Amino acid sequence: MNHGADGPRVWTAKVLTLFPEMFPGPLGHSLAGKALENGVWALESVDIRSFARDKHRSVDDTPFGGGAGMVMRPDVLDAALTATAGPVGAPGRGRAIYLSPRGRVLNQELVKELAATPVVTLLCGRYEGVDQRVLDAHGLEEVSLGDFVLSGGELAALSLMDAVVRLLPGVMGNAETAGEESFERGLLEYPHYTRPAVWTDGQGVERAVPEVLLSGHHGKVKAWRLAEAERITEARRPDLWSLYQASRPAETVTNKGRRQARRRDPKPE
Repeated sequence: MNHGADGPRVWTAKVLTLFPEMFPGPLGHSLAGKALENGVWALESVDIRSFARDKHRSVDDTPFGGGAGMVMRPDVLDAALTATAGPVGAPGRGRAIYLSPRGRVLNQELVKELAATPVVTLLCGRYEGVDQRVLDAHGLEEVSLGDFVLSGGELAALSLMDAVVRLLPGVMGNAETAGEESFERGLLEYPHYTRPAVWTDGQGVERAVPEVLLSGHHGKVKAWRLAEAERITEARRPDLWSLYQASRPAETVTNKGRRQARRRDPKPE
């Protein structure tokens, strides 16, 4: 089933799955759904089982070498990939991805790469996985959501598409919002607050919005948000914090307590 309009500038996701009815799923709602209806992006969901060659429409078989579970057949997947994405090396084929827990972990850098790729084909595995030979033959990239296992690749594909679609021009109402979100600057996002300015929780404790956010002083607000993003990142994601620190110029603290880039002496010639 095709959703969305065709066009050279339309980001297109082609999803190979045993459960095409799972798409567009949640992506048919809210901003992503409106963008899909308006042709900002397009979705093609392909039923892998339609490429099976026997009367039982078999797509899997027992693994060589023994072991539990079943493995998706290379001949069926090869036919599905070739018909959907085109032959390997074909112009406009784009990137072909297999959602797998052993793949490269999806991060914002990869999401941006995929958003700049006009066509992305996503293979959703089931059972114990897919025959390695079809991955090799089609040069599929393996991408993972993290160090956990799902029942199939469909939820991973939906998550990947959601992350990409929201970066496409015209999808989000305020383009500045994306630049302040987690991972955009190598930091987690700062806390958010809205009305009322003072809220009483269920235990009767009054909780007030930080005064700086009520000050109307944009410079102070910006500084507070950066400091909070740094504090949260250092406490919760030391791995990100280390990378963030390494990417910044060396700093020192002036006698006024303000950060200042340390001047580096030129190397002697």
